[in-house]
Amino acid sequence: MTISYNKINQIIGPLIFLENKHNVQYGEVVKIIMDNGERRNGQVVKLSEDVILIEVFEDTKEISSENSEIIFTDDTFKLNISKDMMGGTFNSLGKPIDIETKKVLINDIIPEIKRDINGMPINPFARNYPNNVIQTGISGIDGLFTLIRGQKLPIFSGQGISHNELAAQIVTQAKVYTDEPFVIIFCGIGIIHDEAISFIEKFKASGNIQNIISFINFADDPVMERLIIPHVALTTAEFFAFDKDMHVLVVLIDITNYAEALRELSLAKEEIPSRKGYPGHIYTDFARIYERTGLIQGSKGSITQIPILTMPNDDITHVIPDTTGYITDGQIVLSRDLQKKEIYPPFEILASLSRLMKDAIGINTTREDHSDVSSQLIASYSYALDIRDLVSIVGEDSLNAEQRSLLRFASVFEKMFLNQNIGENRSIEDTLDIAWKVLSYLPRNKLNRIHKKFIDKFYK
Repeated sequence: MTISYNKINQIIGPLIFLENKHNVQYGEVVKIIMDNGERRNGQVVKLSEDVILIEVFEDTKEISSENSEIIFTDDTFKLNISKDMMGGTFNSLGKPIDIETKKVLINDIIPEIKRDINGMPINPFARNYPNNVIQTGISGIDGLFTLIRGQKLPIFSGQGISHNELAAQIVTQAKVYTDEPFVIIFCGIGIIHDEAISFIEKFKASGNIQNIISFINFADDPVMERLIIPHVALTTAEFFAFDKDMHVLVVLIDITNYAEALRELSLAKEEIPSRKGYPGHIYTDFARIYERTGLIQGSKGSITQIPILTMPNDDITHVIPDTTGYITDGQIVLSRDLQKKEIYPPFEILASLSRLMKDAIGINTTREDHSDVSSQLIASYSYALDIRDLVSIVGEDSLNAEQRSLLRFASVFEKMFLNQNIGENRSIEDTLDIAWKVLSYLPRNKLNRIHKKFIDKFYK
């Protein structure tokens, strides 16, 4: 039953305060009707015995206690979902938009189903263990930190580093090894208009736009829309994965904008702040996003997630990357030093890892030598970085032959293996072949992490 209120107690920023006079539910959608006929939408974001707190999706400009009626719909926000969404671009509320003008298109999709966006994390008991690979075409990921179906693998970046280019490349190139249906959902959170246009143009130019669904929240959109768009994208992913038995890759950029919106709303609600002013429930909010990823017993589909975030001041201990790292299955860190050396993608190898790759790579999925090659590359690169530090102290003339070979290896590793052109799509087979070319710069007897049978077969 719908209930209407004609008296607003207080308006602060995007929030409306009402006296609680009925059994309202958390997350309930409200309609705001003004005297001039204008309609706005809102959602209940906090409850107490005395007060109902509503956040308005649009804004509270021109809303007053005298000119507005608040109608409680007795329903939560539901998303219209259909297979017709494939290849489309949508706003934070799931409405199709023209990316150039940002206007909502008149022709809405005909829904196959309407679903509450507040989905539940997958029950751990109902999960299947991830054991299949998603190829991104990027050697640094496929060779060293392989992405596994059902995994949540974040990318930690910094302002000015090439994470936008990396996100677009992953979206346009990612694929599964089997003939099973695969869809990619791109979710832009608080991105500027030019970035949004650039992303969509790259998707169209790839020729793969028909397998991509894009949700865009612009930087000048209301805070509330920034908070719901990840759930809109993941609700769509759940439909395709668990209703249509498809494999879904969800790329979210930028999680930092989501966290900033969370802090803004928390301060407006006068909640007690925690670390660096962020709310104490930020872990719970992140978990509600990240834990909607995985494989479910009895379902053929899967959801894989790549959240991308920019670390404030490149600080990996900041609350946003720190909290993300606790929930996810590893991380890929981008390096500002490699960015300055014009290495793309600039992966910081020693700070990155993929916790699930060890059980999913090998003869039945990628190639028999994959695990050994990955381990050897990381170990040798680590030794080489120590030698570089030594050179800065004693000079290169003081190095022995073995140390010189490690320095050559590190240089070739960065320029030949890590570095690739934007849009260059390497198969995992190509990636491993390049890895062996790089390893050939090391003496054969220094490949102590690779089985002899693989050295005999692949070492040049």
